[in-house]
Amino acid sequence: MSRSRILHVSVIVFTCLGLLLPQTGTAAEQTDTTYEDRFTLYKNTEALTNVPWYYLAAVDTYERGLRKALRDRDEAQGLISIFYSPSQWAGPLNPELEDTDPLSIAMFGGLGMDGDGDGKADRFNDADILYSYAHFLEKYGFKEEDMRIALWEYYKREQSVSIIQSHARAYKTFGRLDLHDHSFVMPLHATYSYRSTWGAKRGWGGRRMHEGTDLFAGYGVPIQSTSYGTVELIGWNNYGGWRVGIRDLDNIYHYYAHLSGFEKGLEKGDVVKPGQIIGYCGSSGYGKPGTQGKFPPHLHYGMYRDNGVTEWSFDPYPLLKSWERQAYKDRKK
Repeated sequence: MSRSRILHVSVIVFTCLGLLLPQTGTAAEQTDTTYEDRFTLYKNTEALTNVPWYYLAAVDTYERGLRKALRDRDEAQGLISIFYSPSQWAGPLNPELEDTDPLSIAMFGGLGMDGDGDGKADRFNDADILYSYAHFLEKYGFKEEDMRIALWEYYKREQSVSIIQSHARAYKTFGRLDLHDHSFVMPLHATYSYRSTWGAKRGWGGRRMHEGTDLFAGYGVPIQSTSYGTVELIGWNNYGGWRVGIRDLDNIYHYYAHLSGFEKGLEKGDVVKPGQIIGYCGSSGYGKPGTQGKFPPHLHYGMYRDNGVTEWSFDPYPLLKSWERQAYKDRKK
């Protein structure tokens, strides 16, 4: 049986079971229903292609973050945020860039495919978008290293590959999509203080801008992950001392520096959740490994957004205040 015939039969089965979803005309908000509908799309496409659902979710999540970071991309029209330019979808030499005919798109080397069996390859159809991307991935195989190679061939950027694989690890670990909650960075019962210090001048190691917020507290105060995510870096940095870097599901890198030590057992690649202890407040940094005490104990907390090309810092202070207020509200409950 041909691949197109298999796809057509599978779509009929899914439709009869009520699993295929109607298209939405506007971008969906992050609601429980949205997560459920996306999850169904991922699972349907996994059944058609054998590409694990958590990799499809990871790519979609990565591209959703790009849409937030890039000014030249509109908000997704449906549930799926994976972006294709007209030339990518229809083929670079296709004279009809809005082509929806799967045969002519294939002839001109386009990536667009029919994912729901309606005979069209629509660049704005969720099932078509997801199936087209999954078809690209499945050509390389289904092991983790195969996925890494496929993602490299698509994005040509190691950082993008690493972010997507960390997203996939988080989704596989928790088995669900609603991984965007946050926690304050310290326990509320601790004695701490902080203000907006982003953009202030720093002199050690050369003139530079302060890319974060300093939260002053005593030695040994627990430092908590503010998000779901994956430990991207852990160890010593001459500026930040003992530090941990965590990548969340919005492609944002969270930087925790000047720690006195790490939580026992925490390693690179670990998946964490909001409120999980990752280390302890200290005064490490500004020198060779082990340097301590060149400044009062505090946590340097930074946030960096990835846009698919580079990363840049932004002021975490407003979010810290928001998470702190929410933590107090939750405690009253």
